[in-house]
Amino acid sequence: MSLLASKAQLRASLLRWSLFLVPLIFLLGFLMGQSAGPNTLWFQNLVKPDIYPPPAAFGIVWSILYVMIGLSVALVASAWGAHGRKVALMLFIIHFAFNLAWTPVFFGMQNIAGGLIVIGLVDLTLLIVIWAFWKVRKLAAYLLIPYLAWVLFATALNYQFLAENPYGGVKGESAAAQRIEL
Repeated sequence: MSLLASKAQLRASLLRWSLFLVPLIFLLGFLMGQSAGPNTLWFQNLVKPDIYPPPAAFGIVWSILYVMIGLSVALVASAWGAHGRKVALMLFIIHFAFNLAWTPVFFGMQNIAGGLIVIGLVDLTLLIVIWAFWKVRKLAAYLLIPYLAWVLFATALNYQFLAENPYGGVKGESAAAQRIEL
């Protein structure tokens, strides 16, 4: 027999990985979003680009994407014995660290240019992850395509924020407080 595991064992492995990774990735994304976000006075005072979607769209889209990302990673993690599995998972961890770093850089540090650099790294590492996942499980790579589309849109949005707010907005204080000081 050439199989390392039966189909039932592989399905059980995928289920276990999914039950672990989907909530973990969702939770990490949620916690990072709660740590720093668009509710700051700094962000509210920024000039919003024309392509800026309604704020509710972000929660909906990211919720769906985090589930898809978790399933994608679970597919790769459950591919025991697959060539390139460990490398693909390590590349994903590096990529996801950049993904999680964007929020504290953009919102927490109020650094639009820094956010653009970080999201550029997210784009680059995501392309590498998709390539690595493709080599392990094609479906895992396909599940990341909507995520890639959203991240590329987010990169364009970040760039537009920088173009509309070349000085990064009023850092740390409200615009109203600044006007009073003048």
